Amino acid sequence: MPAQQLKGKCVMNLPCQHKRRMRAATFFSGLFAVCLLASGCGHRKIQAPAPPPPPEEQPYAPAPPSPELPPQRRQKPEASQVGIASWYGAPYHNARGANGQIYNQNAMTAAHRTLPLGTVVRVTNLSTRQSVVVTITDRGPFVRGRILDLSRAAAIRIGVWRTGTARVRIDVLRLPPNAAREGHWCVQIGVYHSAGSAKKLRDRLQREYPSANVIDFRGATGYWVRIRPDGESHRSAEQIARIAQPSEGEAYIVRLD
Repeated sequence: MPAQQLKGKCVMNLPCQHKRRMRAATFFSGLFAVCLLASGCGHRKIQAPAPPPPPEEQPYAPAPPSPELPPQRRQKPEASQVGIASWYGAPYHNARGANGQIYNQNAMTAAHRTLPLGTVVRVTNLSTRQSVVVTITDRGPFVRGRILDLSRAAAIRIGVWRTGTARVRIDVLRLPPNAAREGHWCVQIGVYHSAGSAKKLRDRLQREYPSANVIDFRGATGYWVRIRPDGESHRSAEQIARIAQPSEGEAYIVRLD
């Protein structure tokens, strides 16, 4: 073929080839855009779930809930008391309490010397303003200047656990329905780590108070001596506690029921 014709053929075919190339480029560009759009939409629809937060560590076993009370009882306490509260756990945990039941340091309970067993009270830490509702299930504390022993869980709830003691207000919210108005009382003296020392005090007190029924009371931390006057009246217990101030220990008036 002559060079002129070859040149003419190339010139004539150039626009067609160019058009085909342009159409192909346009097709692949559109396909690529569609893929990007589909990929973008898919990315927006698929959301990986966030990992759950790590569990919080608890320094004690979960405590049972506080006793439920009607709103009016929470607002109008029947009586109040202000003083120093402490808390108790081991070695009292799993030991038998004054109410005859096993003491659980993780329950919302407390020990008080004179409130009827089963009384429901609200305890407020006057420094932190934190409050907790507990049930009186035990007797104590037998330490001068203290009015209440909280369970370990209750002490943690209102910020007494680390400090050991705190000034609190006790509001009586509900008395047990079967609580006697006068109650049954005794005088408790001790504590002794040996039964022999407790018996010596018991024998001496029996000579001084022949009408009193003196018994040994084995506590979680040792032996106590209890004087139970005739009739177990509060007045008789007060009289004995005023007179009987033995060097062996403090004399406390304690409610038995």
